[in-house]
Amino acid sequence: MKANSSWLAWGLLVMALTFSNLCAAQTQGGESESERWFTVDALNTGLGEPPEEANRVTPRESIRSFLDLTGQEEYAAAAHMLNLAELSEDEQREQGSELARQLAEVFQRGEWLSVSDLPGREDAVIEDPAGQNPRVGETRRNVEVSSLKADGETYDIRLGRYRAGDQEPVWLIMPISVSYIPALYEQYGPSALESYIPKRLQASFGILRIWEWIAIPLFVLFSGLVGWGVHRLIGLMSKWLPSGVSSIFASQIGMPAALIAMSLVTQMVLDYVVSFSAVATTTFRVLLISIMAWGVGTIALRLVDTIMLRLTRRIVGEIDDTKPRDERRLLTSLYALRRGIILITVTAVSIYILGQVQLFETLGLSILASASVLAVLVGVAGQTVLGNILASFQLSFAKPIRIGDLVIFEGEWCYVEGIFYTFIRLRSWDERRLIVPVTYFTSKPFDNLSVKSTKMYRSLTLTLHLSANIGLLRDKFLEFAKEEDSVIEHHKLLCYVTAQTGTAQTVTCYLMTSDPLAGWTAEMNLREKLLTFIRDNHPEWWPREIVVISHNDIARGAQGKSSGEVDSVEVKPSE
Repeated sequence: MKANSSWLAWGLLVMALTFSNLCAAQTQGGESESERWFTVDALNTGLGEPPEEANRVTPRESIRSFLDLTGQEEYAAAAHMLNLAELSEDEQREQGSELARQLAEVFQRGEWLSVSDLPGREDAVIEDPAGQNPRVGETRRNVEVSSLKADGETYDIRLGRYRAGDQEPVWLIMPISVSYIPALYEQYGPSALESYIPKRLQASFGILRIWEWIAIPLFVLFSGLVGWGVHRLIGLMSKWLPSGVSSIFASQIGMPAALIAMSLVTQMVLDYVVSFSAVATTTFRVLLISIMAWGVGTIALRLVDTIMLRLTRRIVGEIDDTKPRDERRLLTSLYALRRGIILITVTAVSIYILGQVQLFETLGLSILASASVLAVLVGVAGQTVLGNILASFQLSFAKPIRIGDLVIFEGEWCYVEGIFYTFIRLRSWDERRLIVPVTYFTSKPFDNLSVKSTKMYRSLTLTLHLSANIGLLRDKFLEFAKEEDSVIEHHKLLCYVTAQTGTAQTVTCYLMTSDPLAGWTAEMNLREKLLTFIRDNHPEWWPREIVVISHNDIARGAQGKSSGEVDSVEVKPSE
């Protein structure tokens, strides 16, 4: 009896497990089916049976069939690609063809549609060969075909997978997207001007229509004339304005202002006058956004440059080391600020352009992969440029040199005239300009004669006879030095004998000057005055050579004179 009960218990357990597995399988199957398609009672009953040309098995084939049928103006057949569930049977027959025609115009004139980017499988499974998408392998029952903007609102055209009864599931434009068609047609449909274009010119020729091949060059020429007029007008304004910062600013914004005017006029014509095909519209949109962003950014940078020029002229003036350190430091900081503004502007403009153009959404992930490879190549090739940029920021913030500093670089006396992204511009004493890469400049030692103060010790050396009166010479040096305006701190004036040989002595005079170049001038003036004093008053102080002649030399000299070989002999006694 116990054995039978045990077998009965095991049998009940097995039946329970089997039943639970069947229930779970049925539940999973129901959930999977609901995720694979939308179940409906009927599809487009007012349109009749779909034609054989309507392939609606995959998203890609559904849109391709729609474009082929509308290209042949078979709008009634193309209406079978729309889910007209929101319309009654009579409305489906009356409005289906017109809605298909309007959607075809939207596709042709709106965003450039690439059918190849749509899924080619019936289940629209997410495929990712790189394996980086966490949803890879997931089936979908609706996919996005296009995303368009009208009156500031975004409208998505989506395909949905529908199954009516026991029929095979098909991909159709979803009812919510069908309801968007009139609003999108209002935005992207043909303009009033196109109603006057002859029918034969509206035929397609390549990627554009015949009339577009004629209108686009005229359109570009008209925009160019508008830009030329704006450029000329701003040029005249810069001449009318009084000379100064305002006229300089006006003369620098002619080209970007002309490009902005061309972009605005072009956009107005595209919005209100004429509407081109999607290929031309997308191309113009990318160009207009890029040109507009570049023009606004350029004008902003020109404004910054003008403000800097005004501050430079008002606060700093001429770039040299005679100005106080604080003013040179301010000018250096302004240059650093300018580079920072340029970097921020370029970054912001690039982000804006990519965001507006929606580059990656339009052209697909292949462009993203290509851009990644290109970024690596540019990064490797641009290491030198990047190093110069970082080094320029380091110089601007650490300030081992400042705008206006006097430096000695590789034996050249130069003023630092500008610190830019990739190079430093130095002005030599003879008005030459040395262009030095930033990394090369920072890798070489240099003398900054203005780093703490522009004061500088100068020295001049005279070689005189041993009989020269050093006390008298020192008094004259002090007298002449105090007459020089650039000689300062008179208590530091020095004059000493710094070397001596058997025939001469070396006298060195030291003086403190207000700045290096003025010190060089003072040194030259003092040397000239001291030499003039010695020449006019004590010519015996000039160094002389001592020659000792023996009696035999005298005899040979006399003999040579008798033979006509020596004209004269001067005998100097030994000292």
